[in-house]
Amino acid sequence: MLQVLQSTGSPASDAALRAMFAARKSVFVDLLKWDVPVLDDAYEVDQFDNIHATYLVLTEADGTHLGSARLLPTCRPHILDSLYAELCEAVPPKGPGIFEITRFCLDRRLNAAQRRIVRDTLVTGLVEHALATGITTYTALAEIGWFQQILAFGWRCMPLGLPRIVDGTMLAALRIDITPETPELLAAAGIAARPMPSAGRRVAA
Repeated sequence: MLQVLQSTGSPASDAALRAMFAARKSVFVDLLKWDVPVLDDAYEVDQFDNIHATYLVLTEADGTHLGSARLLPTCRPHILDSLYAELCEAVPPKGPGIFEITRFCLDRRLNAAQRRIVRDTLVTGLVEHALATGITTYTALAEIGWFQQILAFGWRCMPLGLPRIVDGTMLAALRIDITPETPELLAAAGIAARPMPSAGRRVAA
């Protein structure tokens, strides 16, 4: 089940949000060793997890986290303009129809086949959300491997500058233009929502 949730500024406010923040801690802090804030030794929550953030959270029927992403309005401070503006050749794109995708998180318990299903479902969910709410452009920051995957999804996507090494990691900034044709472009590249797997059940590759 894909839920679109607004932040209340408190990770304890909603079960799906609690599961998401816990999964983010497991992935970004425990696995990837990011130096980011951790709340109550359980939740990865930063200064952008405020009342202006929107979350797409994919869960199983019992609420178990599968994947999630955070959207930040670019008319307010966000990660690209506040922390990584040097990755853009020009001023980072901003506007009421432009949102930044951040904290794209796939649960660590998923196997490779499940990760692909959850990834594709989240990507199509982001496009559907954009078309339903008037979002015309997404921006994002990505490590180079993930950046190359995003470029291959078939949608209209372009880098905002040359990749650079930041704190030992090759990063790139990008923009994704969303139009009514975007779902067809994704489908042509093999990106489509599919029935959710169980996180505890292996799915054949």
